[in-house]
Amino acid sequence: MTFTAPELAVADWRRQVFELYRSVRAEPDPAAAHTHWQTGRNDLLRNHPASPVPGEQRAQYAGAPVAAYDPQYRFEATVDTDVKPFTWEFQSATDGVIPFSRVGVLHLPIGDLDVWWLESYGGGLFVPVKDPSRSTYGGGRYLLDTVKGADLGGDLATGRLIVDLNFAYNPSCAYSPDWTCPLAPATNTLGAELPVGELSG
Repeated sequence: MTFTAPELAVADWRRQVFELYRSVRAEPDPAAAHTHWQTGRNDLLRNHPASPVPGEQRAQYAGAPVAAYDPQYRFEATVDTDVKPFTWEFQSATDGVIPFSRVGVLHLPIGDLDVWWLESYGGGLFVPVKDPSRSTYGGGRYLLDTVKGADLGGDLATGRLIVDLNFAYNPSCAYSPDWTCPLAPATNTLGAELPVGELSG
């Protein structure tokens, strides 16, 4: 697969990620959806020109290590929007300041996670998650990032979101320093280890 410009490759990457999550939402069996997601994500990481895995490593790349699916980490939660407004700004090395506004909180049995709105062009919901485990990426992982297609579903009209921590994945900067990624703030940090999702290898 070749593209005439790197921007077109990134656009195609995002198109394929959107399609992958569409099929994840359409699969009624969460464990089967997780297997499909892992297979699709690894295919992109290994083979797509816009993969964050450095090009010289892709031929030998075995795929992202992902923990076995554990249904106890899947929740359907209502976004608690009765929160004090708060703005968080991430200083990017390549894109300047990336602003986020807190729009709510997800109260989960394992802890609370803030729900952020990307205030840049286009907007989108963003839920990163960080935990103290040594087997996960130290900067935190992404659970939802709707501007880039990572959306597990739910009824937005009622504020309900599917929050399945088995789908937590590493940001692009976990693969290469060439990428700059917003990392999880303190309010998206769990006190307990999160042994599911994509691991750091």
